Amino acid sequence: QVHLVESGGGLVQPGGSLLLSCRAPRMITSVFNPATMAWYRQAPGSQRELVATISGSRDTNYAESVKGRFTISRDNARKTVYLSMNSLKPEDTAVYYCNRRTQELPWGQGTQVTVGQ
Repeated sequence: QVHLVESGGGLVQPGGSLLLSCRAPRMITSVFNPATMAWYRQAPGSQRELVATISGSRDTNYAESVKGRFTISRDNARKTVYLSMNSLKPEDTAVYYCNRRTQELPWGQGTQVTVGQ
């Protein structure tokens, strides 16, 4: 009974790019489409932090640390949210998760992003 499936992480060199995907297979379309979805991340030894949000009308917001480098988007037909990450830095290393902005869905397993040589 998986609610959220994140994918796309990996090992990348500083300055590199990754595209993360998050599917919400159990959300019905009428719930997914207007929902504000979000990407979060959790680095080792740190609390989970909000990275980016996208509303049902596609308004977006970003943490200061990723503005200008990350882009959140959504495909309602696929019930999928994306996070395009460019100019990656070592401090972006974390497990990345998605959820509704209200965090009401069970967390998925996340996808590991490691930025390093």
